[in-house]
Order: sequence, then structure tokens, then C-alpha cells
Amino acid sequence: MISMVSITFDKHTSGQFNAELEEARNHLMEMGGIVEQQIEIAFKSLVNVDSELASEAIQMDKDVNKMELKIDKETTQILAKRNPAATDLRFIIAVSKTVNDLERIGDEAVKIAQQAIELSNDGAGPQGYVELRHLGEKVREMVQSSLDSFARLDADSAFEVMQQDKAVDLEYNTAVRTLVTKMMEDPRTITRALNVLWALRALERIGDHAQNISENVIYLVKGKDVRHKKLEKVEETVNR
Repeated sequence: MISMVSITFDKHTSGQFNAELEEARNHLMEMGGIVEQQIEIAFKSLVNVDSELASEAIQMDKDVNKMELKIDKETTQILAKRNPAATDLRFIIAVSKTVNDLERIGDEAVKIAQQAIELSNDGAGPQGYVELRHLGEKVREMVQSSLDSFARLDADSAFEVMQQDKAVDLEYNTAVRTLVTKMMEDPRTITRALNVLWALRALERIGDHAQNISENVIYLVKGKDVRHKKLEKVEETVNR
């Protein structure tokens, strides 16, 4: 359960404005919870080669998409009616960008589930690929931590997630090299290895989106756009 702190929004004459902002944030956290569950189910379907679980993860994408549309409508209405500025505007922008990343994470979870179905149809499984399991755990932790940093408005925690993405990229590249070597040594593993490679790629992309969410948090808290910045520069921004 993610615990949330109160955002210090700009002072408004309308209490309804504050309520609208809080509602948008609550719905964002709700969407994040659905996506976290979707990742967990998709990954479990892959390592267990469970097509039923995979189908469940794929079906969950409908709920993710509905939440995306709902929050988009809310933020658009706030922009149109309230003309937000300063912190309020940064909040709306951060929510909108985070919603987009969550929807993309849901799409990647679907891809993982689809690979589970492919493996199930072929009667094969990814057992023995330690890299897959390890990367999956790291990426799921990144998503959870990025959402927690948003809920807590914790720029330090968000920066830690950004640091983790480097390790995920390194582990992904290592796993790809290992699988390519296995395919070269034993062509009979090619089909299964390709399914795992696609799943690994989806996991790596989920890590990228978790980093994006963390960048949104830093933007909201510090008022600075840290996209495409080196980690050293981001750390300077966070520590100011």
C-alpha cells in the first residue's frame, strides 16, 4: 500500500479546485496500482508458462486504458476551467506525463504475457534463465519505487530509481549476450530464446518508463526538467 502525503498546492479561492487536484492524484495512484498488479501477473505467467494468467494480464490492459482516458479527461478539464499556474501547473503536467508512462508500461506487460502464451503453445518454458527472473524483480521494484516517490513527493527516492536504470540496462545487455550465445551453441533453443529476448526487451522498456516517472517527480518537486540530463546534473538538482 502506497502512503501519500499532502501536496502543497497554490492557494485557491475555490475548495473545489483543491478537490479536483486531489482526485486526479488519487486516480493516478489507482492506475499505478493496477499496472503494478498487471506486471506481476504477466511476469508470473511467463516464468510459470501459464497461459491463463497471461490472458488475465492482457485483459487488465482494458482497465489501464480506461483509467488513462479518465485521468486525461480530468486534467484537461482542470486546464480548461482553472487555468492553473506554478505548482498546480507542474502537477497537472507531471500527472499527464506519468499517466502516459503507466499506459506504456501496461502495453509492455501485455507483450510479456504474449510471450508466455507463445511459450505455452510451443510446450516450452523459460526455466533456467536466471537473468530473466532477476531483471524482472529489479524492474518491478523500480516501478513500485517510482510511484511511491510520486505519492510521497520524494525527489531523493526518485533519483535512486534513475540510478537503478543504469544497472537494469547493464543486466539486460548481459542477458541478451548470454541468450545469443546459447542460440549459437544449440539451434534447438532458438525459438524459446527469442521469446525470452522479447520479454527481456519489454522488461527493459518498463524500467525506462519507471525512470521517466521519476523524472516527472523531480520536475514536480524541484521545478526543473531533468530529462536527458546526466545523473551528476540530476543529483545536483535534487540536492539543491
